[in-house]
Amino acid sequence: MKRKIMLIVIILIGHSRVKAQQVILKTGYFGKSGYRVMEGETSKEVGNSQGGAMVYQYGVHIPLSYKLDKNNQASSWAINVGGAYAKLNNENFIKPLVIDEIMDMGVSVEHLRPLNENWSLKASVGIGLYMPSSDFSKIGLKNVLGNIGVIFIRHLKPNLDIGGGLAINNAFGYPMLFPAFYLNWRLNGKYDIKISLTKGLDASIGYKVNEKLRLSFIAKMNGQMALLEQNGESKIFSHMYFVTGIHPEIKINKNISVPITVGLNVWRPAEMKDRKFTSIFKEGKEYYFRASFYTSIGFKIGLK
Repeated sequence: MKRKIMLIVIILIGHSRVKAQQVILKTGYFGKSGYRVMEGETSKEVGNSQGGAMVYQYGVHIPLSYKLDKNNQASSWAINVGGAYAKLNNENFIKPLVIDEIMDMGVSVEHLRPLNENWSLKASVGIGLYMPSSDFSKIGLKNVLGNIGVIFIRHLKPNLDIGGGLAINNAFGYPMLFPAFYLNWRLNGKYDIKISLTKGLDASIGYKVNEKLRLSFIAKMNGQMALLEQNGESKIFSHMYFVTGIHPEIKINKNISVPITVGLNVWRPAEMKDRKFTSIFKEGKEYYFRASFYTSIGFKIGLK
């Protein structure tokens, strides 16, 4: 599977004819911990079930055009390609509560344009595959998810943007409308603070030690999802996680850096739900893995 991911990234780089690109590759390890279920205020172990995980992620950002207007507001078009492969090392499960593999792949077109001095519009349209295995021969329409989003962004300060809008996707088998939120706050310099809610949660407090090393404390929320059938019923399996830790980023040269994280997986829910809109509001059991050790290493490549 790792070879497939690397092949996809190499093809995208080799066939691009654009002025700039960014490529991100990342491998994350989740230590083994017990699997629990929460009902109301009560939490208990699910037999002797436990598990860890390895998650391989990639992302390629391909800008198609970029320009600034007289107010220094950006207008751009870009293609984003990304995905993840999660291998869940599950042990001692006697019921089909979890799956062992998740493969997500997606591509989207993104457009940003200013509306006036204080407002911008960000729109995107994309399509993705969300599979419970890495076998491409098993791809079906049930694994395909489309999405469209429109967000209006208010530029409160040069370093603070907030916004809201609407997103449409077919996660429940038919198009549904959902609210979308946007927050991007950053302080740069020797010390920096960054908080973003554009793709999950990405927050950090950093210190620039020297030209080769930046040291941060980070908090991130991310995850994967698989669309599948179980006992003839449509299901969604979600694997989410909230991680925190120390995050040194080593700069190899002007184009390549190596980000490393060593810390804790604080919260890792992993559960199967019906692929129905009513499952969002249905009160019941919540399944999750307990806190565990977490570490990751990656490569960030900026090509010009």
